[in-house]
Amino acid sequence: MSARILVVDDLEANRRLLEAKLGEQYYEVLTAQRGEEAVQLAKRERPDLILLDVMMPGGIDGYEACRRIKAHPETRHIPVIILTTLDDRESKVRGLQAGAEEFLTKPIDDVQLMARAKSLISLKVVTDELRAREASGRRLGVIEEDVSADQAHRLITGNVLLIDDNDNQIRRIESALGAEHRVSVLGREEDTNPPDFAIVSVTAKSFDGFRVIARMRSGEPTRHLPILAVVDPDDKQRALRALELGAHDIIVRPVDEEELVARARTLLRRKRQMDLLRQRLDQSLELAITDQLTGLYNRRFLEAQLAPMVQRADCGGEPVSVMLIDIDYFKKCNDTYGHDVGDAVLREFAARLATNTRPSDFACRFGGEEFLIIMPRTSGDVACLAADRLRRQICASPFHIRGIPMPLDITASIGVACSSGGGDTPEALVKRADEGLYEAKRGGRNRVVGKTGQRAA
Repeated sequence: MSARILVVDDLEANRRLLEAKLGEQYYEVLTAQRGEEAVQLAKRERPDLILLDVMMPGGIDGYEACRRIKAHPETRHIPVIILTTLDDRESKVRGLQAGAEEFLTKPIDDVQLMARAKSLISLKVVTDELRAREASGRRLGVIEEDVSADQAHRLITGNVLLIDDNDNQIRRIESALGAEHRVSVLGREEDTNPPDFAIVSVTAKSFDGFRVIARMRSGEPTRHLPILAVVDPDDKQRALRALELGAHDIIVRPVDEEELVARARTLLRRKRQMDLLRQRLDQSLELAITDQLTGLYNRRFLEAQLAPMVQRADCGGEPVSVMLIDIDYFKKCNDTYGHDVGDAVLREFAARLATNTRPSDFACRFGGEEFLIIMPRTSGDVACLAADRLRRQICASPFHIRGIPMPLDITASIGVACSSGGGDTPEALVKRADEGLYEAKRGGRNRVVGKTGQRAA
């Protein structure tokens, strides 16, 4: 997988060495020698990964550069690996607290570096895809700017699923994370809250931790769940295997409590960002097929659904029927009471349509005061009966609209058509329903006319 990697080191020899190693793996490499330069390059070039040295003379060091990168909305999603000659616990925790995804000690182990780079870049690709779709949604106006992105970035409390068989290690992890998170141990207790991330021990003796990670990655409910793998300190091969199978991060035994807290925060922060992106994309997709005033499906959805149904019916499949519904004297209502009242009538009318149609039917706003209901697997005579029942439900009780003293008696005229086969098209089907609607209007309104060989009044 090709990607752009920013290498930040004050020593030219170190920059050249990393550039050569990464170039051999077909990565495109950008370089910087100071912290301030790294922050500006990250904002301008948006690399896929940053390798950041800690000890840089003058200006800001690597920790501060990482904090600034993670604080900026446009660069906080870029993964950072801190590189340093320091191998002490305090330096590692400090780097993780600054927002870095990983902390590697010089001289850098090439295999470990490439494995971590591949894992983090893969996550970045998914994030970029979600961000791109969100940006498209904002341009189209179906996603609004939302301050909740910053709120999600700050949320650190979550539900932790611990999968381990070492009692001492379990107590250590519960002690470290219990102050911020709700920790549940698999097999020990039932927790109805879905986990926000999982900790899996690959050193367990009673189960295969690698198989657990693989199954979580392949299962739909846990596919996107962040996983922190617990590994032995000298077993690099098993650590790399955990990353290859889909673990997002690793921590060595014995588990350092401060490091665990820092890594958990990083995983949870990333998950909150991804969840927010997916949630907003789901909302944008819903808005794209929904009429915002009535909450029914819109015409775009109608056309996408009706065409394959008519085609299947034309090829010998089950018939599809449509009702085209128009609110009687709606223009008079608008002219008398104003558009606010008219909108309220449309919303109440849509609610009555939605509650008086079958779960398999699709109620859509066709335009203005016209609505269309798609009835899959329905013949014309059954559709006419359903349309007349719907007509009676609409006019059974008056519409009580806030702002006007008297309730409104609202009725509807309905035209019904059924697929005929023999080269029928969605346009022809809707046109026949429209002809039935026109006859119902001309015949006195508040009635149903079926262009299916059936007529109901």
